[in-house]
Amino acid sequence: MQDSAKTTPLHGWHGKAGANMAVFGGYDMPLWYPTGAKQEHIAVLTGAGIFDTSHMAALTVEGPGSFDLLQRCFTKDLSSCIGKNKTPIEDGRCVYGIFLNRDGTTIDDAIVYRMGTTSYMIIVNAGMGGEIAVHLKTHTGSLEAEVTDLTDRLGKIDVQGPLAARILQGVIKKSGEVFQKMPYFSFKGHFDASSPLSEAVRLTNDAPLLLSRTGYTGEFGFELFMDASRLADTWEMILDAGSDFGITPCGLAARDSLRAGAVLPLSHQDIGHWPFLNNPWLFALPYNEARTDFVKKFLGDEALRTAKDVHYTYPFAGYDLRKVSTHDSARVFDSLGNEIGVVLTCATDMAIGRVGDRIFSIASPDKPQDFKPRGLSCGFIKVKSKLFSGDSVEIRDSRRSIKVMIVDDIRPDRTARRPLKDMVWKREEDI
Repeated sequence: MQDSAKTTPLHGWHGKAGANMAVFGGYDMPLWYPTGAKQEHIAVLTGAGIFDTSHMAALTVEGPGSFDLLQRCFTKDLSSCIGKNKTPIEDGRCVYGIFLNRDGTTIDDAIVYRMGTTSYMIIVNAGMGGEIAVHLKTHTGSLEAEVTDLTDRLGKIDVQGPLAARILQGVIKKSGEVFQKMPYFSFKGHFDASSPLSEAVRLTNDAPLLLSRTGYTGEFGFELFMDASRLADTWEMILDAGSDFGITPCGLAARDSLRAGAVLPLSHQDIGHWPFLNNPWLFALPYNEARTDFVKKFLGDEALRTAKDVHYTYPFAGYDLRKVSTHDSARVFDSLGNEIGVVLTCATDMAIGRVGDRIFSIASPDKPQDFKPRGLSCGFIKVKSKLFSGDSVEIRDSRRSIKVMIVDDIRPDRTARRPLKDMVWKREEDI
């Protein structure tokens, strides 16, 4: 561990569990455990994985001007962002979006939670709490809004996979009530015992909890926020409750391969110091229905409208598990051998494989009877000109060259949006 690296309250547990550790976002974090990254990845698709994500940063924005401040600085239109009908954000809902510089480049991506009419929580990436707090304060102007950086004051655990709800039923009081009317990108409870919202979700040891139906794997699951002092106890409680379900501690390697297969970006790698345009995540921008303009003003909007010499970001999937290293200046070449761009992410999703011209997941309900995934390389490339789904390109580093295909999606049959009622035990007291 680097002397300057921070640690989470679970750092000692990771060491005793034999985790392979590395510094990420300024924190000494587990990459994988003795189970291995492959099995950790597969566990999230077939059972459940538990992740220490306390390195993520949190902020609150409170006051009469909090909504207007976020409308000014956050790309998502909070007045029109929930569901197919694009209703305004409401208490208990959260949305994904981007904080941009005036030049249209990415500062960080984030999820904004509405805790109340004038109260919001923001979750950003590790090490970014202070920077986003300064950004918001810089642009507050005359608005009445107080920005508080909660970095290292919150504990955060992700429980991801089809058995996540069943496991959490064993540690949450009145789980039948808690799990009612909890769609994707909604949350209940509060991590602060002094908040009236904290009564909505309590652990069996009476600790308050903010329970969010979100995650970074593409699979069904939850993110749990609590006071940092309760993190270790909560981690042990969940492991104990999940022991009969085969819950698997997972590190950052599985988190990375899962998010890549789910077509989710890593900030400062897949989105970063170039205009936030021509990528798979444009739903984070407040376009009108015709996608000809934005429905609100926000920092960076004019730069996006007038951007020139832009690049294009595309997902790709390979034909086997081989991958190239983005630390080795991996490049992209067209069929004529011309260099056309760079590789942003290249991971291996070990739960997928090709049968003919189709990709199946280990969790695909219609997979061939004898299907055994060998894994496929996947990720994102940034190129100089337009490509189309089905196009083939070559990605190369100093060791190898790999043929890959541009795709619209990577790992099929993901479960993140599956109705919660289908994922819990139908217990007699809940019927």
